[in-house]
Amino acid sequence: MPARRRDIGFAVAAGTVLAGYNNLLGALRWHRRRYVPVNACATGAAVPAAVLAGLTPADLGLASGALPAGLRLGSAAAAAMAGGWLLTAALPATRPVLRDQRAAGLSRRDVAYQALVRIPAGTVLWEETAFRGVLLAALRRVMPDTAAVAVASGVFGVWHIRPTIEALRVNRLAPGRGRAVAAVTAGCAATAAGGAVLSWLRLRSASLAAPVLLHLAANCPALLAAWAFTRPGSLREPPGLRSAKM
Repeated sequence: MPARRRDIGFAVAAGTVLAGYNNLLGALRWHRRRYVPVNACATGAAVPAAVLAGLTPADLGLASGALPAGLRLGSAAAAAMAGGWLLTAALPATRPVLRDQRAAGLSRRDVAYQALVRIPAGTVLWEETAFRGVLLAALRRVMPDTAAVAVASGVFGVWHIRPTIEALRVNRLAPGRGRAVAAVTAGCAATAAGGAVLSWLRLRSASLAAPVLLHLAANCPALLAAWAFTRPGSLREPPGLRSAKM
């Protein structure tokens, strides 16, 4: 019974910390300036904390024997995701969804840093370790897998409340309180659904490598596409069409 209470306590604590981390700590200026090192330290602290709580490397998706399966499944999922972004960028009807003013003012150096350092080390590694590694494993000890995936994915949706609000504000979307609440709810629900897919990959492959690869393929190409098509003039009509109108 004490062990059961300990497992439940750790699962509740992990979910509570993650629900508040990105919405509270992520709003502070010093965290924004030191995003990568702070999140890297959080990643480095989460795994030992989980081990001290009784979780094994296999529980966390870190067993070396599962790595090949994780890489195979993750690579296939990442290729499909990257193909989806390419298709979105190639079709004029879907290009407008790539507009994001947060990417408009970035230099080439900024984009390279975001795609090669900030997203992989500061976002993907931390989020996958925290959600598909520690939290999912902690929840699986105290509830069935389906419920564990649902709860972990729900917390992942809550994690994105503040970023969703900021994206709506910067891009001047969903004016008015009612529309904003609906848009944030929809955005976080979509993120939770994405978290469920990532959790499924983790369980299917028994490796954290699979969701890491898909997460990278979801975030990095999205940034590159948004930057390419949000810069001034980038979403104008094709040169041939402009010339025909002149």
